[in-house]
Amino acid sequence: MKFTRLRLSGFKSFVEPTELFVEPGLTAVIGPNGCGKSNLFDAMRWVMGETRPSSVRGSEMDDVIFAGSAGRPARNVAEVTLFIDNTDRTAGSAFNEFDTIEVSRRIEREAGSVYRINGRDVRQRDVQIFFADASSGAGSTAFVRQGQIGLLISQKPLARRAILEEAAGIGGLHQRRHEAELRLRAAETNLSRLEDVIREVEGQVASLKRQARQASRYRNLSGHIRKAEALAHYLRWTAAEARSAIAAEELSSAAATVAGATETAAKASTVQSDAAATLPPLRHTEAERGAAHHRLIAQREQLDAEEARAREAAQRIRQLIAQGQADAEREQLLEHDADSALSDLDRETRTLNSAADSAGEDLATAQQLADEMSATLAETENLLERLTAELAEWNARKSSLERGQTLATALLDSSVNQLSDAQARLDAALESAKDAPDVHAAESETERARGTSEGARAAAAEARARFQDAEAGEAAARTPLEAAEHEVQRLSAEVKALGELLHPEGEGLFPPLVDAVTVQSGYEAALAAALGDDLQAPLDSSSPHHWRDLGPFNIKDGDFDPALPAGAKALGDFVKAPAALARRLAMTGLVFPDQGAALQSQLKPGQRLVSARGDLWRWDGFIASADAPSASAIRLSQRNRLTTLEVEAEEARTLRAARFSEYSFAKDAREAAREALRQAEAQERGAEQALIGSQDQANRAARAAAERASQLASLESEIRRLTQSVEAAEESQRQAVSGLEELGDGVALSQNVADVRGRTADTRTKASEARGALEGLRREGEARQRRLATIADEQTRWNARKADANTHVAELVRRQEELTGELGTAEQVPQAIAEKRNALLDAIATAETARNEASDARQQAETLLTEADRHAKAADAALSSAREERARAQALSEAASQRIEELKTRIHDELECAPSELAMRAEIKDGEELPPLDQAEKRVERLKNEREQLGGVNLRAEEEAVEQETRLTTLVADRDDLTGAIDRLRRGIQSLNKEGRERLLASFEKVNANFQELFTKLFEGGEAKLTFTESEDPLEAGLEIFARPPGKRLQSLALLSGGEQALTAMALIFAVFLVNPAPVCVLDEVDAPLDDANVERFCNMLNRMAEMSGTRFLVITHHALTMSRMDRLFGVTMAERGVSQLVSVSLDEAEKIAAE
Repeated sequence: MKFTRLRLSGFKSFVEPTELFVEPGLTAVIGPNGCGKSNLFDAMRWVMGETRPSSVRGSEMDDVIFAGSAGRPARNVAEVTLFIDNTDRTAGSAFNEFDTIEVSRRIEREAGSVYRINGRDVRQRDVQIFFADASSGAGSTAFVRQGQIGLLISQKPLARRAILEEAAGIGGLHQRRHEAELRLRAAETNLSRLEDVIREVEGQVASLKRQARQASRYRNLSGHIRKAEALAHYLRWTAAEARSAIAAEELSSAAATVAGATETAAKASTVQSDAAATLPPLRHTEAERGAAHHRLIAQREQLDAEEARAREAAQRIRQLIAQGQADAEREQLLEHDADSALSDLDRETRTLNSAADSAGEDLATAQQLADEMSATLAETENLLERLTAELAEWNARKSSLERGQTLATALLDSSVNQLSDAQARLDAALESAKDAPDVHAAESETERARGTSEGARAAAAEARARFQDAEAGEAAARTPLEAAEHEVQRLSAEVKALGELLHPEGEGLFPPLVDAVTVQSGYEAALAAALGDDLQAPLDSSSPHHWRDLGPFNIKDGDFDPALPAGAKALGDFVKAPAALARRLAMTGLVFPDQGAALQSQLKPGQRLVSARGDLWRWDGFIASADAPSASAIRLSQRNRLTTLEVEAEEARTLRAARFSEYSFAKDAREAAREALRQAEAQERGAEQALIGSQDQANRAARAAAERASQLASLESEIRRLTQSVEAAEESQRQAVSGLEELGDGVALSQNVADVRGRTADTRTKASEARGALEGLRREGEARQRRLATIADEQTRWNARKADANTHVAELVRRQEELTGELGTAEQVPQAIAEKRNALLDAIATAETARNEASDARQQAETLLTEADRHAKAADAALSSAREERARAQALSEAASQRIEELKTRIHDELECAPSELAMRAEIKDGEELPPLDQAEKRVERLKNEREQLGGVNLRAEEEAVEQETRLTTLVADRDDLTGAIDRLRRGIQSLNKEGRERLLASFEKVNANFQELFTKLFEGGEAKLTFTESEDPLEAGLEIFARPPGKRLQSLALLSGGEQALTAMALIFAVFLVNPAPVCVLDEVDAPLDDANVERFCNMLNRMAEMSGTRFLVITHHALTMSRMDRLFGVTMAERGVSQLVSVSLDEAEKIAAE
């Protein structure tokens, strides 16, 4: 097996799906500390079934799931898949039929791990055994962690033995032995428990027999109790019948008494009804007269209420009149206030108008003064402005002339310098034009490159067409290959399924005879009918039941003659079987189904006839028809089918090999076409690049020529411009000097400006004061106008208020007149009401007299009714008493009847018989004197106490005793079977120990030889050896390492220096590889303690090991020398904090590219 790829997703810092290719040779994984290199190593161990979180650097197994980072959320699932190439068919038998095996482990947070091999769910132990059989696994020494070299050095000899066990390939053997030991211990525990159960069941059987005897006594007592209970019930029944007869006589007497009392009560009820009939009319009359009296009283109360309301209305009107008078006085006072306010406003208006008349003259005077000062100020400011402008113009003229002189001088100097520089550049450009590339030559080269490019393009198109044809040919060859592969897998799967069915894992130590028999197709049912379950017996004499080879019948020596009836063929002619079956097959004949019955009578003792379909006729008259195939027949049929399938599978593999050869030829043709296409495309790209280069060169030459011509023309134009500029600068300089001389001095003009500026300031101050006075007068006039307007508004409002007050007063006067009229009307109402009240009082007195008369009549009638009621109640009481007596008698009678029914039910429930059968159940004879009831009940109680003293009685004791005896027989048989299984397990463990010991010794010799050779090569001399210590049994012994580097004596590993210990331990690890190479070896920074010289030796040894063993090495390192000796590099980076990424570089490819 070869590990080819490791895929991670969500595992630790590898959050994105990442694939690490494990290719032949040496592969290095590099990167800074903390970037996640060792996570790749952890992932490979984890997918192989690692169960300890600490071994993958975690506190719990969920720690292998990506826990999130600053920019990434945490994941809930992590998955690692290991891809294995199994084309050499070295995997375990369960998966050896597949070319590629995918082992995956997926973990979900807080849900545990799921293992799959090729998509099929498997157990963790299945994965561990799968890798252990391949000398690998999570605990393999092929995975060398950081510090593990030191751990190997410091390990005790017993712990070092694991290296030899891996070399011997007995890691899976250890696990199988451990499982067998676990099963043995479990079987022994079960045996012990079974012995305990057997002892317990034996005790139960004895106990159940004792309980059966108690159950017999219990049944006898129960019979006596039933007889005594029948007698007691008989006595109760006769007593109940007597009481029932007495109760019936008492009930008859009470019924006669009730009849007489009923008649008396009826007469009293008639008198009461007559008295009651006269009472309702009298009550009705009394009610009508009472209602009339009540209505008159209500009318009187209504008149009282009307009088009160009239008096309240008069009082309310008086209050309204008083309020109206107060409102009129308030309105008159408001009218007086309005007159006063209007008078004040008139006086203020006259005062303001008078002030406005006198303020007109002051305003005119102030306006004249302000105008005069403004005019004076304007004249002064105009003069100042004119003089200031003249001074500014003089200053500007002077500055301009001075600046012009300066600029002219600078321009002259600059123009002269630029003219000299331009002349020099012109001379240089004329000189460089002589060495410029030839434009015509560049254009000729471009045409030649264009022709080459078109030829390369046509060649690439032709190569591309050939590649497409080759690719189509490969696709056409792939289809029959895939069909052949599918057929091989189908047949292999069926072969595997039949093989597992016929030879299941864990099958007993004694293979059945049926596996050693070969029968012609179509005769499986005949053989199964002839031998039946005997086919399951083994040939091994150590088995409790087995076949023994007695040899064929020897008729000459007087043996039994096995000749079959005429027409029967010996079944042995169709069966190839061990010699032990010779006699049985010689005694069995094969006939057609319609011949068996006729030939059965001719059979000799022990002979039998069978048909091809499975019918059986035996010599003793037994016949069995073929209804359904037996297990042996099915097994034989399956074995024949397996043989046929194996042939078909081999033919399918041959066809697949042929199809694979055709596909390989087509694939090689496609690769050759691809390589030709790649070369043609490379030539096309080269020609295209050459064409582009020549075109660029021609364009550059043309652009350079155009640029040179433009540069020369520009320089000549610049020289002419600069010559003109020099002449203009010289003229400007002369004009500036002349202007300054003509301008003269400006001191007098500056003095005049200062004098005029002072006078202007004084005039401006006086004009400001005049304007301030004028503005003050204007503001006062405006304030008077605003106040006059306000006064006019207030006068309007006061006039409105006065008018409203006059209107309100008139309204109040009118309202007072109306209220006075209403008051007169209200004061007349109480007098009218008093007259009505007097008439109503007379009517009330008359109605009250009539009501009293009706009440007296009603009272007399009620007295008569009361007397009648008293007599009726007395009669009813007598009737009730008689009825109660009758009810008591009836209750006694019913109770007696109920007691009889209860006794009847009780008798039926307890004795399951009728009362008439009690005498027979109690065995009472005619004329026999019966005991009293209490004595019979005491006898029942005494018998029941005797039965209770027996305690709990198991009435099913006899049946349970039989059941437990049957169970005991089964348990004893199970004990015998379990004892046999324990013996077989012990023999199996002994066999495993023997095999492991032999393989371990053989491995020790090979590892020791390889270790000595590798040590000598690594140290360039010296010697080393391995020895067993602490036990004579290799399976229990420790492994000690002795070494002698050059120039030193032989000593144990612990006494060597650090570098020597590391190299010695590496030599031991690689010596193991030479014996039983692991598919992959991971070395995690094992070169850290080595110097450059030892690293060089270490790398040389790695190269030799990769070539010799085919092991693929993954080396995690920081050492530059180690990196340089690798075939390829994988770099682990962490550009994003907390997230690892993988990049790769093939050093072989890099060297080829560098060489090209």
